[in-house]
Amino acid sequence: MRPRAVVPLVCACLVLLGAAPDTAAGAPLPARMADTGGGTQLITAVAARAGSTTGTLTWWDLRSGRWVPTGSAPARFGAKGLVEGAARRQGTSTTPTGLYGLPYAFGIEAAPRGTSYPYRPVHRDSWWCQDNDSPSYNRWTEPRPAHCRAAESEHLADYRTQYAHALVVGFNYREPVRGRGAGIFLHVDGRGATAGCVSVPSAAMRRILAWVRPQGSPHLAIGTAGGPTAVTRY
Repeated sequence: MRPRAVVPLVCACLVLLGAAPDTAAGAPLPARMADTGGGTQLITAVAARAGSTTGTLTWWDLRSGRWVPTGSAPARFGAKGLVEGAARRQGTSTTPTGLYGLPYAFGIEAAPRGTSYPYRPVHRDSWWCQDNDSPSYNRWTEPRPAHCRAAESEHLADYRTQYAHALVVGFNYREPVRGRGAGIFLHVDGRGATAGCVSVPSAAMRRILAWVRPQGSPHLAIGTAGGPTAVTRY
């Protein structure tokens, strides 16, 4: 989803490898979740509350039956905060909460060294269709078909900073519901909050892509620290 420029947010760009998030409840965050997707890799993106535009993204490995944090970075969310994924509406600048698969990675720049995840290069005719009337809704198109209006789509190459590296988030992806939203990614930070995606500093995004593996069946869990959209509910 097209990132929008809002009041810039100050955040550190240092990736804190091995930094564990708050585990006051006595167990690592993934161990307190209802579902982690069934794989051995998990990314959690947690905001303090639904109205927050910043939070923390942590990536985890399941080792000998225990979830271990591998890296952590500051995260940005939608300019209007977070909302339950099933209730989200397109164009609201909200980040959908929930547990999602990560179909593939993509980028304007070449895949970082060590990347083993499927990685699709962005070309001049690469688009993400967000046109609710198009059969290609919430899909990569190359080139853009006539039934997918340019005004209702993203020309991926136009976002050289944000889409230098990215992962497609499986929100509303397998069986897209028109009007719920399209083009939700984990991508590189722009100038401020996003239009619904999750973003992290560029160094963190490169580390994530070098870490994530197809055989790890990675998922992304987005949520808040507590309340109706608590990340532990997913």
